[in-house]
Amino acid sequence: MLLVLIDGLSAAALAALWYFLFARYNRQKGAAALRWVQIACSGQGRIVDARWLGTSRVQAQLSFASHWFENARVTVRLLPRPLPAQWIMSVWRKHKETVTFEADLDDSPGFHLEVFRHRWLTEKPKHIADDSRNWTISRPGPVVLTTRTEWTDELTPVVNTLMTSKGHSLITVRFRPESPHLAATVPLDAFSDEQTAANFLNVVRELAAGASTYRE
Repeated sequence: MLLVLIDGLSAAALAALWYFLFARYNRQKGAAALRWVQIACSGQGRIVDARWLGTSRVQAQLSFASHWFENARVTVRLLPRPLPAQWIMSVWRKHKETVTFEADLDDSPGFHLEVFRHRWLTEKPKHIADDSRNWTISRPGPVVLTTRTEWTDELTPVVNTLMTSKGHSLITVRFRPESPHLAATVPLDAFSDEQTAANFLNVVRELAAGASTYRE
């Protein structure tokens, strides 16, 4: 009985130590991401409030000097490291740590649009590498696959921005008439310094400008 009690106390102490260490690690990682956001916004905006929603998600409210965005916020989603079972499931499902920017625009978009960005990479197949055949290999630019049956003019500026903007690693972009009007997500590992944070905010601003171009 005593051994069972000792084992139980040891397991509880180990679980508590695990939780404390990885909760602290997540807080440090989330705080670092918010620091890059603050530096990237320097002179244009600032973080006015930040709060943790559990141990794996931190959200910050942003205020911009110009009327780029209203009700802007950034959410950093981390892997649930303090909870081993959830962490293992997240890794197994290949969940990514992300940074999401959400905001309202001066004029709400008159359309719904959700874009998922994918990259397909492959090694050169052996039958193509064979020099005995004269293969012609082309390298196409970005390709848009859409579920829309009709393509409206108001979508073109937004999609063009996504296809031509450099220096970003957007995973998803969403526009909708309801608040928040705009949401954009990048992987956290692509958000590692002042330059990448600034590139992300610049692309988000270009997307907002593209959404308003048609109305103008």
